[in-house]
Amino acid sequence: MFTIFRSVFSLLLSFGLLLVANGLFNSLLGLRANLEGMSTTYIGIIMSCHFVGILLGGLHAGRVIAGVGHIRAFATFASLLSVAALMHAIFIELLPWMALRMVSGFCTAGMLMVTESWLNERSGSQYRGSILATYMMVNYLGLASGQMLLKLGDISEFQLFSLASIIFSLALVPVLLTRHSAPILKRGPRLPIMSVIRLGPLAIAGIFTAGMINASINTLTPIYAMHIYGNTDQVANFTALMLVSGFVLQWPLGRLSDIVGRGVLIAVVAIMIAICSLGMIFSASYVPQWIWVMAFIYGAFLYTLYALCSALINDVIDSDMRVRVAGSILIIYGVGAISGPLLVGALTDIAGPQALFMFSFAISSCLAAFAIYRRIYQAIFVKPVQPFVPVPSQSAPSDELYLATQDNQDTLPGASLEDNEGVLHK
Repeated sequence: MFTIFRSVFSLLLSFGLLLVANGLFNSLLGLRANLEGMSTTYIGIIMSCHFVGILLGGLHAGRVIAGVGHIRAFATFASLLSVAALMHAIFIELLPWMALRMVSGFCTAGMLMVTESWLNERSGSQYRGSILATYMMVNYLGLASGQMLLKLGDISEFQLFSLASIIFSLALVPVLLTRHSAPILKRGPRLPIMSVIRLGPLAIAGIFTAGMINASINTLTPIYAMHIYGNTDQVANFTALMLVSGFVLQWPLGRLSDIVGRGVLIAVVAIMIAICSLGMIFSASYVPQWIWVMAFIYGAFLYTLYALCSALINDVIDSDMRVRVAGSILIIYGVGAISGPLLVGALTDIAGPQALFMFSFAISSCLAAFAIYRRIYQAIFVKPVQPFVPVPSQSAPSDELYLATQDNQDTLPGASLEDNEGVLHK
């Protein structure tokens, strides 16, 4: 485990700096748009354009990575993010911001593909949950730290945009100076989305759900907090609390998933997200002093969902497929992340700020129901997989041995990822 962490330390440090800048920039953009008089619906559209860019990045950024390698691709994407951050301060208009958010989304998708494929290549199934949990801890610690930087300037001025650009540029340094080699990619055909879905329907449903809820929370929580508290300092504190809470359960649940399996934990996490969503609604309306506690618990469970689902689907693919699967995952996540802010933005204009957590409750409840259905279905209909025991050829004809091998092989040819999960974790 220590050897794995040492080999990816520079990558995680660069990625963490990028998330600090991203955490600052996303909240700054939402608050500045609100200050400029844009409606919640328009803000949702702007933020959804970021995820349109992620969708396009999932489709095409893999070609950049395969063509020039992980390190050069990472540097390219980070540089473009730095430029885009500055241009937001120059062109304060709806259409330019939509275009720039698409560029930022494309670059974000590229960096996510670089980082996740690199981490998955370095870790085996035995430690994948722990490695991806650490990656998500860096993710949310960086995002939460970025919220604190909101206090360093006036959101109506350009200085905070410049600060985000500086941090994006600094993020290049660790990964460019790393002494460890990046993965060597083999070019291959695009992996069809339906093939990825068939690999693990529960994992894909979880990634789609994470995209819808995470994007909605990251986009509209600053506006939600501004509605409740009315000042930037409290907005930064509230948003940072929710993000830093994602740090708490990443390692315990990631390590537990390596031991007991990912499918059961995905069901538990989805149920807890639904319960905490109701808790947020109840606290805001009746017990406002508890809203900080509920926000912390809510974030702790919400931000583990993506890592669990990503680890689940990466358990059954080889290293040559890492970037292609990462691209497909980003496409699915991007579709969810595009639709989430659009729906919640429109619902917020109709029903008020609590629509954010009403939406979260509805979507997470659907995922929990699907996860439970998958477990029940497997328990009733899926034949338990038995280890193959070779039989001497003298004891049976060759055709019988062939049929026995097909019936008792380690993984069932037509089974999904969750069906074979028990074998993967033995």
